[in-house]
Amino acid sequence: MLGGSVYVAFIRMVVNLAGTILLFSLMSESRYDRKRTIICYGMFSAAAIVLACVWYIIDWSSYTRMVTFVLYMCFSVFAYFMGRDPVYLAAYKLALNFYLLAVFMISGIEVSIIFFDGNVWIDLITRGILIAGMAYLIDRKIKDSIRGFVYYVENELDRFSVGVMIISILSGIGFILNPSTNGQTPYRLFQIVMNFFLTGALQLLVFRLYQHIGKEREYQKENQLMQMNHRLLERNMELLEESAESSRRICHDARHHNMVIAEYARRGQNEELLEYLEEYDRKLVVNTAESICANTTVNNLLSAYTRKARKEQIQVLPDVKLGGNLTISNIDLVTILANAYENAIYGCMEVKKQFPDRECFIHLVLKQKKNKLVISCKNTCQIEAELKNGQPKSEFTGGIGVLSIIKTAERFNGEYEFKNDNGVFVFRLIMNIPMTDQIENDKKRGIKDVSDSTLR
Repeated sequence: MLGGSVYVAFIRMVVNLAGTILLFSLMSESRYDRKRTIICYGMFSAAAIVLACVWYIIDWSSYTRMVTFVLYMCFSVFAYFMGRDPVYLAAYKLALNFYLLAVFMISGIEVSIIFFDGNVWIDLITRGILIAGMAYLIDRKIKDSIRGFVYYVENELDRFSVGVMIISILSGIGFILNPSTNGQTPYRLFQIVMNFFLTGALQLLVFRLYQHIGKEREYQKENQLMQMNHRLLERNMELLEESAESSRRICHDARHHNMVIAEYARRGQNEELLEYLEEYDRKLVVNTAESICANTTVNNLLSAYTRKARKEQIQVLPDVKLGGNLTISNIDLVTILANAYENAIYGCMEVKKQFPDRECFIHLVLKQKKNKLVISCKNTCQIEAELKNGQPKSEFTGGIGVLSIIKTAERFNGEYEFKNDNGVFVFRLIMNIPMTDQIENDKKRGIKDVSDSTLR
């Protein structure tokens, strides 16, 4: 340390704390609003600076050895409760922030000693310049990616890897801040520079690696959505072909019906004509398309997949009670229902491959209860179908849409469950139905809806 009066120690502590809080705030989102966050950090900084100055006066020797670690540990605990990140991700960000703290502290000291004979003001100015440069770089280049890193950590990066990254940072910092190492030799400076470079390069490499892995997973999800859209188009084409065939059949049959009606009329057989018309009317009622619910999009979607399931000799038991004015966007409904129904059909077909005589079923429940949407889908599945991290493996679902279901459900703060109940796969989902003002906000952000005509 460069030493100095209590006044200089006070300024140095202000610069260090301000830099630490600024850099950490750019990397992590606070759980409170901006005003409350500033007040909390201000109160913490005031208490920390006062205690540090008292410590400096009482015992300068222990202060120089321990103040950085002690105050940063206190800051770490405080910052964890201020942020939104899970504990292991918060620990990584705090360790990375500690690395940046070491960079501007040591750089300020080294520049002051080597070039300006230990001038304390040069040390403070150097720290301020480095803090401003780091803050600019984080804000302009990596703020969004490092804040979004929480998603990749939770889904791709295991906690052991996070632990290794944290240990590597702390080990490098511990070597540089070793108070027993004295002397500003060229070798010592080379060690400092290389240690900072290798530690930073390692963190950048690992960060970019897992960010790339996370983006690859995003591409996989998009590919799954494309596959889902392809299958929906196939169902839609089947509906169109059936509609065209039905239209041709109706035109052909109508000609024969007209001939029969005309013959009855010419012969004056009125009673026989009425009986024939009643029989024809009953036949029309039987052949009328099944109506599952009042929501056009959901009805067309479920009708298409129900027809597909019954072609595969799968018993379908729908229990759908849904109004036509649901405020959840059609694309979100299609994402969840199409994927769940598609996976259920796939599971039943896999069972029929192994046991052709086994009866397979799909029991679909879809209900609206106040501001909640309840979805339940049970279907026959292989007894050996396993789950990983609470999710079915892709080989038992055809690789379609489980992640899409989860991602969509999380957008509405939904709670979901997947399980294999002794050969019956169970999927349950409860999610919030957004209010009208939330829908308007989604439209402003550019979230588009799917037309009701998508599956007509």
